[in-house]
Amino acid sequence: MKPIPFLIAGLIAIGLLGACQQPQTAPAGQTAGAQARSQALGNLLAEQWEYQLRRSPEFASIIGDTRYNDRWTDYSLQAVEAERRATQGFLERFDAIDSAGLGEQERLSLEMMLRQLRDRLEAIELKNHEMPLEPVGGVHLALPGHAASFPFATLKDYQDYLARLNAVPALIDQLIETSRQGAKDGLVQPRYLLRKIPDQARAIAAPAGLDNPFAKPAAQFPDAIPEAERARLRAAYAEAVDDKVRPAYRKLADFVDREYAPQGRDNEGVWSLPDGERRYRFQVRTQTTTDKTPEQIHQTGLQEVARIEAEMTAIARSLGYSDLAAFRSAVAADRTRFARSREQILDGYRGYIAAMQPELPKLFGALPQVPLEVRSMSAFRENGAPGAEYWQSTPEGSRPAIVMVNTGDFAHRTLNNIETTAYHEGVPGHHLQISLAQTLPLPAFRQQGGYNAYIEGWALYSERLGKEIGFFRDPYSDYGRLCGELLRANRLVLDTGVHAKRWTRQQMIDFFHAHPSDDEPSIQAETDRYIVWPGQALGYKLGQLHLLDLRERARRELGERFDIRAFHDQVLGGGAMPLDLLSRRVEAWVAAVQAGQPPSPSTAATEPR
Repeated sequence: MKPIPFLIAGLIAIGLLGACQQPQTAPAGQTAGAQARSQALGNLLAEQWEYQLRRSPEFASIIGDTRYNDRWTDYSLQAVEAERRATQGFLERFDAIDSAGLGEQERLSLEMMLRQLRDRLEAIELKNHEMPLEPVGGVHLALPGHAASFPFATLKDYQDYLARLNAVPALIDQLIETSRQGAKDGLVQPRYLLRKIPDQARAIAAPAGLDNPFAKPAAQFPDAIPEAERARLRAAYAEAVDDKVRPAYRKLADFVDREYAPQGRDNEGVWSLPDGERRYRFQVRTQTTTDKTPEQIHQTGLQEVARIEAEMTAIARSLGYSDLAAFRSAVAADRTRFARSREQILDGYRGYIAAMQPELPKLFGALPQVPLEVRSMSAFRENGAPGAEYWQSTPEGSRPAIVMVNTGDFAHRTLNNIETTAYHEGVPGHHLQISLAQTLPLPAFRQQGGYNAYIEGWALYSERLGKEIGFFRDPYSDYGRLCGELLRANRLVLDTGVHAKRWTRQQMIDFFHAHPSDDEPSIQAETDRYIVWPGQALGYKLGQLHLLDLRERARRELGERFDIRAFHDQVLGGGAMPLDLLSRRVEAWVAAVQAGQPPSPSTAATEPR
C-alpha cells in the first residue's frame, strides 16, 4: 500500500518540491508563439506546485522542503473555500493555454493538470472534506506519525516541529468544526467506526512527556545539535506534549464520544449518504481512472476470484490435499505458518527484499539508488492498520525509504504472505516505481502523481513479476502470493458490494470467510478500510489487469522485438498517470519500435542502464 502511508490519501496528485522542478525540453523548431505558450505553461505549473506545497506543509516537509515546517495543513471550512477559489482560478488559467505547437509531454502535462483540477473541484463540491475523522487513516492518526516521517537535521527543524506541537490544539479545533458541519450535512462515517476513535485518541494522549509518540524526535539528535540545545528541546517537547497535545486529543475523544459518534450513519455504504450514487461514481472514476461501472467491476471481481481459487486448488492437490477447503483448514491450523515474534516478521521482509535486489537488472534498465529499510510500525497504529506500508524518501535520497510493517498481534499473523507483500511494498513494487519517478525530467506534479490504479496496480503486478522471475519456490509462499491476489479480487466484489449493492458489513465478512485471503485480524481491518475509503481498493486489481493486458498486447504486436526491460522502462518512465494515458504511451512505444525508432529521450528513465 502506498501512500506515505495515509498522509496524502486525500490528495489527487502532488509532486516534489520546487527545487526539483525539471523543465521539459521544448521541441526543436518550435515557433515563437509556441515557445511563449510553453514558457507560460511551465511557469503556471511551477506556480500551482508552489501552491500545493503551501497547502500541504506536511508533505513539503516529508520530501525535504523545510519552508513550511512550522505549520500544519489548515482543515477549516474557510481554508477549503479558499482552496476552491484558487483551484477554479488555476483551472481557468490552464484551460486558456493553447496546446498548439507544444511538445508531446507538455500536452500530456496540461491534460493531466486539467483533469486533476476538475476532479478536485468536484471533490470539494461533494464536501468530501467534511469527513476528516475515521479510524483507519484519519487525521488524528496521521499527526503523530509525522514525527517519524519528517527529516530532522538542524536546530531549526526541531524548533519548527515544536511550533507544530504547540499548534495541535488549533488543528484539533478545525477538525471538530469541520466534522460538526459534516454531521449537519449528513456526511458522517458509520457509527460503529466512529466509536473506535475515542479509544484511539485517548491511547495517543495517554503517554506523558517524552514517552508520547509526538515527542519521538527528541529521542535522538544528530551531532549538529549541541547538548545544551538537546536538553532545552527535550524539556520544551515534554511541556508542549503535556500542555497542548494531550489535552487536545482528550478534547477530540470527548467530542467524538459524546457528540459526533452518536450521529454516525446506520448503513455502511456511501449509497446512504446525500448524493450517494454520484459520490461513489466519483470515487470509482478517480481511484481507477476508468469509466467502468460498479457492476462491471463486481463481475470482474467474481471472475478473478474463481480463476485464482482454481490455481490455489492446484497447489492444494499437488501437496496431497483433496480440495482447497481441506488445504485452507490445514494451513490455518498449522502454527508453524504463523509468526513467533515481531522480529521474525521483519526478518522475513528483509530477506525477500535482499534476494530480489540482484534480480532486478533482468527486468529493468533503470534502477533506484535510494536505500530501502524495513521497520516496525508504531504501536499506536497497529490496531486496524494494514500489514505493511511504503514510506518514500526525499528526492535526493537524504534518508532511506521505509517498508513500515505491522507486527502487532504477531501470533495471529501468517508468514505465508510476507514474500508477496515484500515485493509489493519494496522491490520491484512501490520503492522502485516511486524512487524512479522522483528522478524523471518532468514537472514536479508528475514526478509523484498520486494515481491510485497506476501506483497500486504496478505494485500488484510486481508481485507476479516475482513469480515470473523464479521466486515463490516454496508452494506455501506461492499460496500466499495467490492469497494476496485473491484479496485484491475480493476487493472488487466487496467494495462494489457495500457501496453499490448495499451489502452490510456482515455480508462482506461472510464473503471474505467463503473466500479467505488473509488472517482474521487482516480480514476485519480490510473490511473497515473498504467502508471508510470507497473505491480506493479497486485500483489494485484493475491496475494490474490493465498492465498485464498492455504487456500482452505489446508482446503480441512486437513478437521477437519485445523487450521486457524496455516495456517496464516505458511504463515507469512517464511517472504515474491515468490508465488511458498509460495505454496511449505504451501504444506509441510499440509503434516506435515497429518503425525502428528509439523512445523519446525526454521521457526515458534517467538512471543508467
